[in-house]
Amino acid sequence: MAVTLKTVDYAALPEGELVAQARAGVREAFAALMQRGNQRLFRIARSVVRDEGEAEDVLQEAYLRAFAALPSFRGESSVFTWLTRIVLNEAHDRLRKRRPTVELDALEQAQSDPGRILLFPGASDDPERDAALAQTRRLLERAVDALPEAFRLVFVMREVEGLTIEETAQALSVKPETVKTRLFRARRQLREALDEQLASALTGAFPFLGARCERITSAVLARLPRA
Repeated sequence: MAVTLKTVDYAALPEGELVAQARAGVREAFAALMQRGNQRLFRIARSVVRDEGEAEDVLQEAYLRAFAALPSFRGESSVFTWLTRIVLNEAHDRLRKRRPTVELDALEQAQSDPGRILLFPGASDDPERDAALAQTRRLLERAVDALPEAFRLVFVMREVEGLTIEETAQALSVKPETVKTRLFRARRQLREALDEQLASALTGAFPFLGARCERITSAVLARLPRA
């Protein structure tokens, strides 16, 4: 009689079982772990290096280190807390190895594409609304990028990824009170930065030039009584 082999749905496995399978060398289990943690870990890496391409490189190297070190993972915390620490170490290593200067074209590219941390709803059937959302997102991302790293990491982990205070503290090896203080200061600095940028942007809001100006002027002149 033929034996039917049961297919394992690794994506549905609880974290503990998935880690056990990955430690046993099951590549599919490690792939499922990566897929489960990719977004959070990418955002954390980018919070340090502030460049999407480099954040991807950081994540790849961190995963390779993690896979090699899995036998030493004792399970005293979530595997994603453990992975977060490896990602942070790799990201900080990248910062230390960076050259003190960058190419002009790389700088221009970074300025024109500040990355994607904060996510807004996808494209709609309203191009003007989509453009406004994209502009708002870029404004927020630039403000987040300008935060000191310690505040930026806490803000992304708490406000963007939705980690608890305890999870954030454990991942960063700091006290929960420190997380609360840094988040408070991050929010305050963001408010100040956004207030300043929005005040500057408002000077050009609601323009009344070009075709609209000509249309209104023509319409009023057409309704004026002739002498």
